[in-house]
Amino acid sequence: MVGPSSLANVHIACIMDGNGRWAKRRGLPRTAGHTAGEENLAEVVRVCAQRGIGRLTVFGFSTENWVRPPAEVRHILSLHKKLFGRVDELNANNVRIQWIGRPFDEPGSRTPAYVQRAIQRAITDTAGNTGMVLTVAFDYGSRAELVRASRLSAQLGEVTETSIDSHLYDPEMPRVDVVVRTSGESRISNFLLWQIAGAKVYFTERTWPDFDAQEIDAALKLIHAT
Repeated sequence: MVGPSSLANVHIACIMDGNGRWAKRRGLPRTAGHTAGEENLAEVVRVCAQRGIGRLTVFGFSTENWVRPPAEVRHILSLHKKLFGRVDELNANNVRIQWIGRPFDEPGSRTPAYVQRAIQRAITDTAGNTGMVLTVAFDYGSRAELVRASRLSAQLGEVTETSIDSHLYDPEMPRVDVVVRTSGESRISNFLLWQIAGAKVYFTERTWPDFDAQEIDAALKLIHAT
């Protein structure tokens, strides 16, 4: 495992895949898998904060996920409201929460008002924390982010790497050190395509609800692997 003193500058990004598969293997509805996944995310946040990791960014809900069955979407939205409502836990672990995704006031944004309020409250209520930064990507798509950044750059003048950096959803987000993809999928998806340049990638067969501290440590080992 990477030494604790060096983890403050580490940025892990997780593609949390396999909730549905986890549920299917147990004869449960997909919604049960999403509930288990949200509970495990809370545990992963606690472990990463205790490890002293500086940044954790998770792919909560993509711009493509709106096409899922309405009942499943409603359940996922309720879980995100619950996630952003875990302020006491976040504060207890000194975690500051952030969000990236389509701005609420831009055309195409579909984030319900009650989720918007939960996001805004969580950001405000954890703003004073000085430990790990947890960024949740919700209604997020990397291609949409890059198109927006390029368009804003063009409106102000020349399109350069620096100008794109400055117009990303979170211009202060550092580059990712290691990307985690669970559930045996060996692909990246439409997630932080600009920010993961040069990152190591950790693929695991475990579904997201089963992703644990041992897996986190295995992913961290990739950072200094030759």
